[in-house]
Amino acid sequence: MKVGYIGLGMQGKYLAINLADAGYDLMVFDLNPEPLEALAAAGAKIARSNAEVAEHADVVLTCVLNDAQVEAVIAGPDGLLSTAAPGTIIVVHSTIQPQTIDKLAVVAAERDVELMDVPVSGSEKGAINKTMSYMVGGSAEALEKCRPLFEVSGTKIQHVGELGAGLRAKLAHQIIITVNMMAAYEGMKVGVEAGVDPKILEKVINEGLAQSWIADEWSDLSFGPHSQMVFYKDLDLGLRLAHDLGISVPGAGLAQQMLHKIVP
Repeated sequence: MKVGYIGLGMQGKYLAINLADAGYDLMVFDLNPEPLEALAAAGAKIARSNAEVAEHADVVLTCVLNDAQVEAVIAGPDGLLSTAAPGTIIVVHSTIQPQTIDKLAVVAAERDVELMDVPVSGSEKGAINKTMSYMVGGSAEALEKCRPLFEVSGTKIQHVGELGAGLRAKLAHQIIITVNMMAAYEGMKVGVEAGVDPKILEKVINEGLAQSWIADEWSDLSFGPHSQMVFYKDLDLGLRLAHDLGISVPGAGLAQQMLHKIVP
């Protein structure tokens, strides 16, 4: 299988390196030259455009920031669909609006190209340690073809449902994780300011009903330099989805306002 990867940021760089290390015939592209050097050193071929990646690959994985970038990479003037052969699969790891993936899937189908929405969880640390979680939206057949690629970076692969389902699950996940961070921040701040040793307080929380992965890892938690921006964007999408469903999520709204404090 020939593989392409576009978007070599905080997570994408290491997810792509894992594929190169696993021996895949990999071609990558990013506007930033720095990660391209790392991928070349790992044995990947370097493309000059998104279109060149599509010419090379049977499956292209993309990990860019937002809806506009996803649309440009896939359907722009020099995008993947300009050169992708019939039968190509495009995997979108980005957290974007479900409506965007639905719209792009219609355009892709005209070229007999299949899209999958496969948002991930684990951040840079998970990509490096190969402990990523995958939330898959799309056909079961496409998942089975791509499963070996995902398993290179993590074995927690959940087929959520049809196209768009992975994104809806990811937005729910982001609401829960940020509200959880807000709870951990407030509880830890009260306990520590009251004189409790933070390590002992973490142990107390771990052994009680307040236990969570966020609380367990609180003193060592780190999401990277652009995480506040990413969480804000994801919460914005989650709040829009909740609004469309007529659901009130005041905790998520408050967590979005407090991101500058609660995201390490």
